[in-house]
Amino acid sequence: MLAHSVDNCQVMTGNGLLEGKCEAGVRVWRGVPYATPPVGALRWRAPQPPSNWQGIKQAYAYGPASWQDKEYCRELGGGDPGSFSEDCLYLNIWAPATPSVHPLPVMVWLHGGGFTIGAGGLPPYEGHGLTRRGVILVTVNYRLGHLGFFAHPALDGEDPRGPVHNFGLLDQIAALDWVRDNIAAFGGDAQQVTLFGESAGARSVMSLMTSPLARGLFHRAIIQSGYTLPDTPRQDALQNGEQVAAVLGLKHATAEQLRELPGDAFWPLAAPYSPAPVPISGDIVLPQPALDCFMAGQQHALPVLVGSNSDEASVLSVFGVDAAQQIRQMRKTHRGGLALIRTLYPHALQDDALGREVCRDMAFTTLGLIISDAQKRAGQACWRYWFDYVSEGERGSLPFGASHGNEVAYVFDTLATMITTTESDQKVAAILADYWAAFASQKKGEAQALAGPVAWPAHGVLQIGLQRQFGFRHRRWFMPLRLRLFKRVMKHHVNLD
Repeated sequence: MLAHSVDNCQVMTGNGLLEGKCEAGVRVWRGVPYATPPVGALRWRAPQPPSNWQGIKQAYAYGPASWQDKEYCRELGGGDPGSFSEDCLYLNIWAPATPSVHPLPVMVWLHGGGFTIGAGGLPPYEGHGLTRRGVILVTVNYRLGHLGFFAHPALDGEDPRGPVHNFGLLDQIAALDWVRDNIAAFGGDAQQVTLFGESAGARSVMSLMTSPLARGLFHRAIIQSGYTLPDTPRQDALQNGEQVAAVLGLKHATAEQLRELPGDAFWPLAAPYSPAPVPISGDIVLPQPALDCFMAGQQHALPVLVGSNSDEASVLSVFGVDAAQQIRQMRKTHRGGLALIRTLYPHALQDDALGREVCRDMAFTTLGLIISDAQKRAGQACWRYWFDYVSEGERGSLPFGASHGNEVAYVFDTLATMITTTESDQKVAAILADYWAAFASQKKGEAQALAGPVAWPAHGVLQIGLQRQFGFRHRRWFMPLRLRLFKRVMKHHVNLD
């Protein structure tokens, strides 16, 4: 079962013999099926195990991504996602060219993109950089948009376990099942799996940390630029699903009629019929809203690394949020609250600057405190970070700091393949990849300080970048008054309405 060939990269999996490629000192398998294609009668059903194959399956090319807006992904999602299909449940694996004597820690990446765009094979997620640091990397495609997150009365009752709406999360769980059963053949340790993701991928990690169906499938978690938007309640999702069906000409739809719609019929739908960038609470995957579980300290007990960037507000316009308008509205309805907030941001004199920082902190930065507090309640370690480095060539175009998603290419140490870099840029990328790999490499029960230019202790906050320039700083206190305030009022103010 543990057959390896360094020359032709053949590995025997539970479904058959798989052949990858050796590239620049790393073995890579692309487009590996981890579930049966969720098409036809399997649309909006839990993923089923993949079929076995005879002979050698060549895993040379990325599998299709879920249907989405290609240009939107090129502009905002990290690059060209490749081809699209409902048949999209594929993963990719990077491993060292020479198998290790001992099983290596595994890192499983869930891409971001608001649950509507993205793919595991995007250029920033190439695994050579992390793999050279002694880990096995897995990146995953999962169902997006209405194909991945959908509720409709006609589909209720189809799963004997109860209501199911978060099909994309079930895909991620199926990928983790596949990793548990097969990763040893690639040299990985199935008992040392770190699940990590950014934006919607981070929200996926949070969701799986609270899902009873994912318990025990991963052992550490990294949450990059997660956000505090509430999950969509089941009843709201059912109403939304009926409206979507009606717009597509099926006012009183049956399950059969819904499944007869073309797979590419859903992604072009614009607001208010486009899906929210959050999962649906109230099904068997997420019985309770994920944020509520963290607030109560009821997440799965495992170590976490969590943080966000200094200009997360760069993503607000994507969702039609005007930061300055938020301050003008507060001036009309919560003048006392606005006065308090102004004392916390004395340097932000104009509405646009103040709104940008308040929206950033309420929707993104506060999540780090929420997770840290939850980890303390669960008796688990938590490393926090604040990413404020901007590459030297981008400082003119990113005047407010590190934009949403800006840290990803640093984490994967792929920055030099994405933009023209300087020695300083490359050094920050190398250090971040070292920190992330060191976190994933800690054994169960360990909570050592992560080594780097600054020792990063558990429950400490590491500032990466100082005023957009090179530098690392350990901060004992980090926005304490702002974040405590926003944690208290978050539920009343964080939404996309």
